[in-house]
Amino acid sequence: MIIAEAGVNHNGDLNLAKRLVDMACDAKADAVKFQFYHTEQLAVPTLQKTKYQKRNTGCDDSQFDMLKKLELSAKDMEELFWYCKSKNIQFLSSAFEEESYEYLEQLGVQILKIPSGEITNYLLLKRLSYLKQDIILSTGMASFDEIKDAIELLESNHIQRQIILLHCISSYPTKLSEVNLRVMESLRTTFLKQVGFSDHTIGYEAGLAAVAMGATVIEKHITLNKEWNGPDHRVSMEPNEFKNYVNSIRRVEQALGNGEKTLTEEEQQNKKLVRKYLVATRPIKQGDTFTFENIGVKRVGEGITPMRINEILGRKAQIDYEKDERIKE
Repeated sequence: MIIAEAGVNHNGDLNLAKRLVDMACDAKADAVKFQFYHTEQLAVPTLQKTKYQKRNTGCDDSQFDMLKKLELSAKDMEELFWYCKSKNIQFLSSAFEEESYEYLEQLGVQILKIPSGEITNYLLLKRLSYLKQDIILSTGMASFDEIKDAIELLESNHIQRQIILLHCISSYPTKLSEVNLRVMESLRTTFLKQVGFSDHTIGYEAGLAAVAMGATVIEKHITLNKEWNGPDHRVSMEPNEFKNYVNSIRRVEQALGNGEKTLTEEEQQNKKLVRKYLVATRPIKQGDTFTFENIGVKRVGEGITPMRINEILGRKAQIDYEKDERIKE
């Protein structure tokens, strides 16, 4: 599953949000994801921005002010939900408080995404433990103990649903040297869950490697223009980049196969022509005994496999053989 992370790269503009949906559809992503929140419930007015937010926005206003400018309303979310329906792409959204998740549930959203910053939000996780939707849980900034606690809380009401863990490094951008994709296997074996990767790197390599390592979900930020002002534009992919990213992942998926060792049609044809079989190394008369002196192995098109040479040695030739003629039963 490839998720086009629109996030807040709509700059608070519903029409831009729809264009991001169009971009995700054009790239043939499986889903497009937004962020739904109420700023007053998310942050205090005096909270400063993170370093990357200051760097990427180029201004030093508060995190509260920045988030307020990027906030979409419940009505906007509903319109995006139905717009995604009309475009045949799955609508997803992170949320940051119980009220927003309840609204997404009422809309009919099938998968709920928990962002990394909410993995220790007891009240929110407890409320989600009562909902039936599948969960994608981002694990950025979290220890394994915190991930364990979150999973136990989400599963405390024994709802039958899937929880997918997204390996995530909450740095924007993430250096390749910091990605540590092998954590995915640790998450998989420790918690016995499907795993994915929230890719905050620049470029393709980490995402493709994650798919090769078994990621079932890939999430990547998208934007219409990296030069726009905003916290995430500069670490996002523009339309052509993202389309190539999706196509490359699909090609990796093709290459992974199903794990069964079977021969292709061409291999079946090539096998006869490149494997060696038992042949006469000199003329052999009917009645002669097969020995190492008169039989050997060469490419001859078909015949008796050399793996049976000990079975053939000591037998009598039933017919005459010319040099290089294949040995017959």
